[in-house]
Amino acid sequence: MSVQVETALLDELGLRRGTTPRRDRERLGQEDFLRLMVAQLRNQNPLQPMENGEFLTQIAQFGTVSGVRQLNAAFEALTESLYSSQALQAAALVGRTVLVPGGEVSLEAGGSARFAADLPSSSPRVRAVIRSAAGEVVRTLDLGSRAAGLVELEWDGLTDSGAPAPPGRYAVSVEALLDGRAEALETLVAARVQSVTLQRGGGGLALNLHGLGSVDLSEVRRIG
Repeated sequence: MSVQVETALLDELGLRRGTTPRRDRERLGQEDFLRLMVAQLRNQNPLQPMENGEFLTQIAQFGTVSGVRQLNAAFEALTESLYSSQALQAAALVGRTVLVPGGEVSLEAGGSARFAADLPSSSPRVRAVIRSAAGEVVRTLDLGSRAAGLVELEWDGLTDSGAPAPPGRYAVSVEALLDGRAEALETLVAARVQSVTLQRGGGGLALNLHGLGSVDLSEVRRIG
């Protein structure tokens, strides 16, 4: 494009260099684009007119960029809306008891501990074992036969001898007889939600559980 034509185009839009602030000159809206195309057609070289294909290509390129920007803005707004809604829902969990994957329970003085296991199919024998931090067996719970599904358990805080176990954290495991073989099951532990943390950078929401620490909201299997 010649200098004369370029100058005419800038005059058409009021964008002559040095007369318009830099920020305004870097912006090109849809109306400005159409005015620029009209000015370009008016000032084109009669001996080398712009081809229809070139003209349509420029319009298509502008439409694509504009559409992508609008789509990105819409997605950002939707993400913020969903994130805010999720935060409000998570805040309502404070004080509630949730089940999350885990292999440890927290026992308070004179209290009990609840946990569960996911049984894929019915079993004639299900057994839970509770161990101390040193790995010693503190309590064995024989649950007999159970149907497939969530097997819920509650440890009363007593050892096999009937004495109260000291407060602290204990490892729990559950095994079931499936097809003639003893198999370990995935264990879930119950804990009370103390607070909710909004992770930075859109990292999601974390629940701070009593005695267990922080877990991601997506890990919650059931709300009590």
